[in-house]
Amino acid sequence: MNSPLKAWTRALELTAPIERAGAQCLPLVIDALAERHAGSPALAARESSLTYRELAELAHRYGRWALQHSLAEGHVVALLLPNCPEYMAIWLGLTRVGVVVALLNTNLTGDALVHAINIVSPRHVIAGAALSTALRSIRGRLAPSVHCWAHGAGEHDLPRIDTAVGGLDVAALTESERAPPALDARALYIYTSGTTGLPKAAAVSHFRLLQWSHWFAGLMRTTTGDRMYNCLPMYHSIGGVVATGATLVGGGTVVVRERFSAREFWADVIAERCTLFQYIGELCRYLLASPPHPDDTRHALRLCCGNGLRAEVWEPFKARFRIPQILEYYAATEGSFSLYNCEGRPGAIGRIPPFLSHRMSVALVKHDEALGAPVRDAAGHCVRCEPNEIGEALGEVTDGSGAARGRFEGYADARASQQKLLRDVFAPGDAWYRTGDLMRRDEQGFFYFVDRVGDTFRWKGENVSTSEVSAALASCAGVAEAAVYGVRVPHTEGRCGMAALVVTPAFDLEQLQRHVRAQLPEYARPLFVRLVAALELTGTFKLKKQELAAQGYDPQACTDPLYFDDRRVGAYVRLDGPLYQQLTSGALKV
Repeated sequence: MNSPLKAWTRALELTAPIERAGAQCLPLVIDALAERHAGSPALAARESSLTYRELAELAHRYGRWALQHSLAEGHVVALLLPNCPEYMAIWLGLTRVGVVVALLNTNLTGDALVHAINIVSPRHVIAGAALSTALRSIRGRLAPSVHCWAHGAGEHDLPRIDTAVGGLDVAALTESERAPPALDARALYIYTSGTTGLPKAAAVSHFRLLQWSHWFAGLMRTTTGDRMYNCLPMYHSIGGVVATGATLVGGGTVVVRERFSAREFWADVIAERCTLFQYIGELCRYLLASPPHPDDTRHALRLCCGNGLRAEVWEPFKARFRIPQILEYYAATEGSFSLYNCEGRPGAIGRIPPFLSHRMSVALVKHDEALGAPVRDAAGHCVRCEPNEIGEALGEVTDGSGAARGRFEGYADARASQQKLLRDVFAPGDAWYRTGDLMRRDEQGFFYFVDRVGDTFRWKGENVSTSEVSAALASCAGVAEAAVYGVRVPHTEGRCGMAALVVTPAFDLEQLQRHVRAQLPEYARPLFVRLVAALELTGTFKLKKQELAAQGYDPQACTDPLYFDDRRVGAYVRLDGPLYQQLTSGALKV
């Protein structure tokens, strides 16, 4: 068993050199690993795989491609690619020469995709062959200077980047070609909804890539014998950096799958001889809801690592599938702190052990839901929560430059970065990062996630921005006004979308269905629609959504017409009493 103290010690030992001068960026670490592990498998998928040597060599080719196209340090390349071994090779190679790679959510289309690309002002966009249609459809809305490429064969008219790099030198890049980037330089943009507005491009430095990879390698005790099952999106920090980086720096193999399948999961884990599994809570719930099968316990997993595993799922999941250890943690891509539950406390997202309290400054402060801001006392300072009192989590940040703990690296949008910081919290001039998450902390110091604040809710492992969905709905013919909020469905994780709409005589449900499919990724499409005569506003002209969310989708709670997006028939259907019972009993899965 991986004891908590040993796990913390290993993590500290592996990350200590990163905070000292002279640490190498992750692409150079991969080069060193390629020398050591050469022919050992690094990234393995059904269609292709890369050994450590092949991973490094392919990265070198992409680095030279960037130099060939006169990409300088700080220039941006956007990557729209499904999970595959080449995914990591591309961004490793580009970041080695100082290019910043924006990892685009592969579910995005239309306006959302245009926004995500334009906010980072890329020189090039690389799309997987299967996603090239989405890119071509919005190409005219990008700057004329943006060059579009396809990765892989398919029905597209874009130049193929995988062909373009094929003849380039595989040798490691020399300093004369391009010196490695500084650790505090930006390496990636990873998109996050934050608490308001459209998706934001969170900046991730080379320092953070090293820190995440080695910290989790220490906590999980990754070795050359480990095989990590990773079916989470590689455009997220969890599936794209933590699962991959932590396994690779330990010399293990990452088994890459494009998506999660509850039906195939255990057979696949067994066939691939996996010892580790990266999860989000919703995946564990899906597995638990699947019919029992002999494969449930035939696996060789020694540990699963992730976040969002709620208390009511934790013990049944661990017992049924005989999981030796669960490592739950809490972190945000752009956050200034993280929490780790090394003790296996069911439902807890982590704690800060006393010997690390000087490194991680976290506070829970009372939150005013009506104002959408922390409560302040007579002196203007935020009010700390008592044990087991619910409040918003804040993390103290250092505003100085350099690769330092507690640094807030912000977003591509400087204004959005400043909006995420709260100042004069406990003392004049201090700065704290707002997580937008409500938590409670018990007497033993364990933190527990309660809910999101602001205009974001989490569904299907994704953060959904209500303002983004509202804007998409409002652009539909016949929709005069739209209010979007999250509602809970029993037996599911997080909250799904519900929209209250004020409509005109031109409104048509079938047209709405077609519109949301074209404008929004599946996880952001409202499952419930309520047609209302008017939307009530506060004195500051904000929508009063709390009352709507409280009433939810119960046909007994309101007289307005209610509809459910029944994906069995591909249409919005009237939500009546029997259908409501199916949804709330769990008989109908959403």
